[in-house]
Amino acid sequence: MRVGISLTSAYRVDNPRDGARWMIERAAAARGADLDSLFVGDHHSTAPGTYYQGVPIMGRLLAEWGDRPAGVLFLLPLWNPVLVAEQVGTLAAIHQGRFIIQCAIGRDDPQSPAMGVNAKYRPSMFEESLDIVRRLLAGEKVSSDGRFKFTDAQISPIAPEPVEVWIGGSVTKSIDRAARVGDGWLGDPSHGLAEIAAQAADYHERAQAHGRTPSAVAVRRNVFVADTDEEAARVLEPMLANFRGDPSSILYGSAETVARQATALADLGFTDLIVRSLVPDQRLTIQSIERLAEVRERLRDA
Repeated sequence: MRVGISLTSAYRVDNPRDGARWMIERAAAARGADLDSLFVGDHHSTAPGTYYQGVPIMGRLLAEWGDRPAGVLFLLPLWNPVLVAEQVGTLAAIHQGRFIIQCAIGRDDPQSPAMGVNAKYRPSMFEESLDIVRRLLAGEKVSSDGRFKFTDAQISPIAPEPVEVWIGGSVTKSIDRAARVGDGWLGDPSHGLAEIAAQAADYHERAQAHGRTPSAVAVRRNVFVADTDEEAARVLEPMLANFRGDPSSILYGSAETVARQATALADLGFTDLIVRSLVPDQRLTIQSIERLAEVRERLRDA
């Protein structure tokens, strides 16, 4: 099982430069820990909360990262697909390795009206957008008269190598969509082991039904690696009390314990564990990322 990281993009800061610096430091720590992939998320109209937008921050993070896979999440219905393709083409040209688009339809929440999108059309907008993005990244000239209306769009630069697409989703329709039109699937971080096991089985069945072989079966998990299980439990105690989701979805403890928890996910057919830190303290988060080097080695030796 590969171990990648999706950096937290939301911070409570007085100085906006602080959150950006913390993301850069975390990316550098992830490279030092020899992690397998680097991602950032996507959220819009977040004020008063501070959220660092994925495309510009990834452009900076790539300077810390090297040539291992990297990518950005796009909630595609909220974006003009020509703009997505242009941004991805540029990022893929900056990056010296494989670029991955993580994408999803997004929730029916205040983001949609803030971005001028009718939430009920998200599924059809998603599939139309993904098709347009792929065609533009392949160098085609594209016109559209569907949910997105434009004429004779063509982009440059295009990605130097094919861009992989991982589609997130947890309900039956979204899992089938990922199996039908995605290269890989990204499981939700908030679901416990039993629920994610059922979703993984559903995804594998749907991929087989559509005659597709996934490039990745990934799951995102909130992770904290400490020196000991006791230390991890002590640090996380106040956060676990208010955690939204199944607390059993969190991987925490010593490197040995977290590796054992991750192995349970590998046994379900997951190829990639994408971690995110629950702990706001920068020092503890950097230490946790550094300890992921041992988790990764234990998974390779298992």
